Amino acid sequence: MNQNLSDTLLQQLKESLFSGELLPGTELESQRRMSESWGVSRSTVREAVGQLEAEGYVEVRQGGKTRVNNLLEPYFNMPVEGMKALGDNAEFQRQVMDVRAMLEGEAAFYAASRATDIQLQALDAEYQQMQKRGQGETTLEKAKEDLRFHMMIAESSHHLLIICFSQLFYTRFFNAIYGVLTRTLKKHGRYPDGIRAQHGAIHQAIMAREADAARVAATEHILYTRQHLDE
Repeated sequence: MNQNLSDTLLQQLKESLFSGELLPGTELESQRRMSESWGVSRSTVREAVGQLEAEGYVEVRQGGKTRVNNLLEPYFNMPVEGMKALGDNAEFQRQVMDVRAMLEGEAAFYAASRATDIQLQALDAEYQQMQKRGQGETTLEKAKEDLRFHMMIAESSHHLLIICFSQLFYTRFFNAIYGVLTRTLKKHGRYPDGIRAQHGAIHQAIMAREADAARVAATEHILYTRQHLDE
């Protein structure tokens, strides 16, 4: 086995992880495929993947499949079940929305700066589908669609910490996010009018690769929803 080749492959895999090209939760291609695509031996691939696992970047599962780890998960120990009781707490919902405003503003900024053309096409397709949906949908369905749109933006940011944190944040605090929409609907009897236009502003800025405008649009979108909790 050539140690230099193994070290080179290891470094290239790490760069793919750090740049967000390999997303947390996804699987690496098989070691056989990696050997073919990288032009190295299977033993070289096994050595590089084994080192990635030893350093905590991936998990090799039964059957040989290798899953990319979320690097923040070990430091984010608040259980999902423990968040359910807070889902209807208005003050906790405000705090969640404050964090979302910062998080999604930065995600949109980096997505506009760094997203690949393929990612922009996928984001555009999701946005177009969002415009067609909505009639007769439940609040839960709308909340899931909204977060899917924003998660796609985060995954297009090529910013490892934003991607990792977004995955954990949306999973653990979904009940609070869903609770915000439920509370708004109960208070106003409808989905806020400005949401559709704000999604459009975020989409337009990212498609145009206008990073500062994307950050502002995404931040204002969340703060607009948050203000309904104070009315």
